[in-house]
Amino acid sequence: MDPKADKHFKKAADQLRQANEELYKPNEDVVSFLVCKNSVKSIENQLKGFLAQRGFETSEDESLDHLLERCRLLDKKFYQVNFDAIDCSANHIHDKFCDEVEKVSGCFQAADQLDSF
Repeated sequence: MDPKADKHFKKAADQLRQANEELYKPNEDVVSFLVCKNSVKSIENQLKGFLAQRGFETSEDESLDHLLERCRLLDKKFYQVNFDAIDCSANHIHDKFCDEVEKVSGCFQAADQLDSF
């Protein structure tokens, strides 16, 4: 496997694990910022890993929506991926995060779905 792709996939798996561990806490103990941040970063690294695996470069300022569109051009199965639960997917600046446990659960589910590919 391409070293860049492998690096992205490993980071994505670690970030998804961290988000999952946070969600297993009782609701009053969940730090929603951590779930959201790790879920979004996991999605970003999964998409970048796929593109790197195919020999494409990515940049730091690409939005999740743009990365997903690039992946869809290469593989139609990415049309099954739904980022509706992620309000900040079009925003490349990762300083917007959700603060409700129910909302971040949707972000985590989107990351988990992508990881299942």
